[in-house]
Amino acid sequence: MEKQGNLFNDNIPPVLQVKKKLSRHEDYEAFVEKFKPKKTTDDCYTPPAVYDCILKYVSTKVDLSGREIIRPFWPGGDYEKTDYPDNYIVIDNPPFSIISKIARYYLEKNIDFFLFAPHLTLFSANIDCTAIVCAADIVYENGAKVKTSFLSNLFGNARVIGDPALYSALTKINEKQKANLPKYQYPENVLTVSMVAKFVALGIPVQFDKKELYHTGGLDEQKKYNTSLFGSGFLLSDKAAADKAAADKANIIEWKLSDRERNIIKSLG
Repeated sequence: MEKQGNLFNDNIPPVLQVKKKLSRHEDYEAFVEKFKPKKTTDDCYTPPAVYDCILKYVSTKVDLSGREIIRPFWPGGDYEKTDYPDNYIVIDNPPFSIISKIARYYLEKNIDFFLFAPHLTLFSANIDCTAIVCAADIVYENGAKVKTSFLSNLFGNARVIGDPALYSALTKINEKQKANLPKYQYPENVLTVSMVAKFVALGIPVQFDKKELYHTGGLDEQKKYNTSLFGSGFLLSDKAAADKAAADKANIIEWKLSDRERNIIKSLG
């Protein structure tokens, strides 16, 4: 599963008061939008539509009347130093690399939680809470597509729950997002790991020397769109770019027009 003035001081994370109606976390979203330093693999910021879907789901399973939702996993936040008053519930997308540590911490402190979790390793740690198996492919705001399930201590003695309704709801959001995603076309002088992977899959060997590459997190033009090269990449010398272009065409058969067809075209309109 990309960091992302300030409506609160550095010691107070954004919270949401849940009463009769669930509302969006404008505080949190505004904060994340303003601060966007370099992302790590744990920085999978949650699309608002996905988060709203999870809030709605939890509200149908647990009585949230009068309770507050807290999101401690924001840039610069420290979940272990966050103040957790009574009647709070943590509903958030934590760093997946330490999800087991976080869940155990909340269980030890008797803090209610519903956490996004990596699907493929959901059963890896033996944690005394409920694993909600969803396996939804969520495209996070840093471009990472991650199969996601959830961990929670809000479901009593249930150890594993498989919920098709939640899977369906998240899948619909993801499909809608895919339909609206722009298509990017990079200059020949840009190299990403996905481009190299494509050559490898096609059986085309490629090699670029150190002197031909300049490491970069993104292009200057991408800054105005608040995006970057996912996973970073390289700027290529013109010679290396030409080699890449040649490799790109190695598996392409280019059909050419015959003289007869060109004469036909000349006679048209």
